[in-house]
Amino acid sequence: MKTFFALLLLAMNLSAHADAPVYGPELQGFEYPAPVSHFHFIAQRQPIQMAYLDYQPAKPKGPVVVLLHGKNFCAATWHDTAVVLQQAGLRVIVPDQVGFCKSSKPISYEYSFDELADNTHALLKSLKISKATVIGHSMGGMLATRYALMFPQEVTQLVMVNPLGLEDWKALGVPLPTLEQWHARELNMSDERMRNYQQSTYYANEWKPEYEPWVQMIAGMYRGPGKETVAWHSALTYMMIVDQPVLYEFAKIKVPTVLLIGEKDTTAIGRDLAPEPLKSALGNYRALSLKAIKTIPGARLVLFPDLGHAPHVQNPERFQTALVNSLVALEED
Repeated sequence: MKTFFALLLLAMNLSAHADAPVYGPELQGFEYPAPVSHFHFIAQRQPIQMAYLDYQPAKPKGPVVVLLHGKNFCAATWHDTAVVLQQAGLRVIVPDQVGFCKSSKPISYEYSFDELADNTHALLKSLKISKATVIGHSMGGMLATRYALMFPQEVTQLVMVNPLGLEDWKALGVPLPTLEQWHARELNMSDERMRNYQQSTYYANEWKPEYEPWVQMIAGMYRGPGKETVAWHSALTYMMIVDQPVLYEFAKIKVPTVLLIGEKDTTAIGRDLAPEPLKSALGNYRALSLKAIKTIPGARLVLFPDLGHAPHVQNPERFQTALVNSLVALEED
């Protein structure tokens, strides 16, 4: 992983006075740190391809882990964690969901977490994987929850990392944008805007050079020829997130569950549009996670007091140690 970061940072330094990177609508031009495979299938009466990474362990037929990315993340962001799990003897599957990163962005697509979960299930079935631990970050935490609710007999463990959906912003009265307004906001995306947001929310107001590739990974698509397509699918998936909160179904989860939470996370979609005092009350991840584990049967909670929304990026070593320990503890329960 250090070599991958070094190459990305070197490329950015060499081009510091040149144009910023430009990527295609399926992230063409951005190299992933592991070989990319593609799952081709039919969904909603059209051909779809799902990009994914497959980290094979030294010994075959070991347990399987699926890593699900967040809204402004891709499969590549999970690489260092995937390698640690691979070295621990696990097979690790990391898909890019439809509408994101290197996967299809269909002309017409009705997004739902049920649909994305079913796509992921079809991918695993194509790989002859019948059971897996499902780990989801941010939006991926919502998806992981939906997957566990839909396929409980096929989920060994559920891990949510700073998941969205711990509070219902619409029900709380946040004045959320319409689909067209989301699209207009996304068309104004820039690396500066994304960097500022990530610094304050993902990384607890700190910034390190190794975070920059993940800014450019997303911002580069907004500079590319598929900007309109990328912005439209981003708007559609924002609507999916705010319209389909999962917290109301936590009590129905039937698999061993752990939440890994960076306490300094303040993520709340539409926060910038909310009036005070509502704005200040949103995104209290310590309080939200403590409430969640009281609802999810037998759930465990691991808190990182000094980390933000992306603990697996902000402090990979601490996150990975906590993750592996949590998986072991869930297995022993």
